[in-house]
Amino acid sequence: MVPFFAEESATVRSIVPKINALARALRAAGGTVAWVVPDVGGEPSPWAVGFYGPEVAERYRGSGGDGTLVDGLDVRAGDVRAVKSAASAFFPGRSTLPALLGRRVDTVLVAGTVTSVCCESTARDAATLGHRVVLVADACADVSDAAHNATLRTIYRSFGDVRPAGDLVALLAR
Repeated sequence: MVPFFAEESATVRSIVPKINALARALRAAGGTVAWVVPDVGGEPSPWAVGFYGPEVAERYRGSGGDGTLVDGLDVRAGDVRAVKSAASAFFPGRSTLPALLGRRVDTVLVAGTVTSVCCESTARDAATLGHRVVLVADACADVSDAAHNATLRTIYRSFGDVRPAGDLVALLAR
């Protein structure tokens, strides 16, 4: 949930309240809330410039390496703050998240952007590592409904569960 993805997308901004509700419920249940941003410091790589073009590559480069998150997210002092240099927050050797979580991981709830890229990659890798995975359907956003819904289907059929934030908040309250 970095500003780069929210600046031009009302859909991305609209999921902030659901993410906040989920974060509050998770903390209240004794869970860990983790905020993951891209580690994209330095100059854009030649690959990024070639793939995204120079303007987008530069915007993306500055999108998260300083830990900046979308305005309005309920980030608290006890939350985990991690950086990743791959699409997945669980790809071995490319994210600080697994080491920061240690062996405390049982179930991973995935929310954020972009559903069909970072969220899907994180869900797949977390499942591959043996974690139970829930992709939070209405707390993820993508560039189109079609891309978002295709990922929900893929995760549900092969990698984990898909649920709305309200259901998860209710389950966590039990």
